[in-house]
Amino acid sequence: MDFFIFISEQWLLVSAGLIMLYLLVWRESSKGGKQISHHELTRMVNQDDAVVLDIRDAKDFEQGHIAGSVNIPVGKLEDRSSELDKDKTIILVCKLGQTAGTAGKQLMAQGFSTARLKGGMMDWQSNNLPLVRGK
Repeated sequence: MDFFIFISEQWLLVSAGLIMLYLLVWRESSKGGKQISHHELTRMVNQDDAVVLDIRDAKDFEQGHIAGSVNIPVGKLEDRSSELDKDKTIILVCKLGQTAGTAGKQLMAQGFSTARLKGGMMDWQSNNLPLVRGK
């Protein structure tokens, strides 16, 4: 009950806090590259402007991945980033679209251009888009 009284009496303070929280989350999420839809991913790959980098574990990758994608688990990205082409946008794909931001920051610091698949593989699968199984 005291919580609701505080909110009703300090609505301006609570509103300012929520706005600051939103801005912080938005700023941090944009540091790893812009989020793109599965339509944009398909267009960029078809135009040979991008490479899809799946940063999930090898086991998850083998269970289903986007055709033509490269698998480098996020824990090995620092050691294996030399395998990637700096002339193309690296589209990062993870399970839910959350881990890709951290990996994107890491690659951007190394001079790569990055983007992140919005919603990750869960969104890809929920839209019934094709998957390749195995390696």
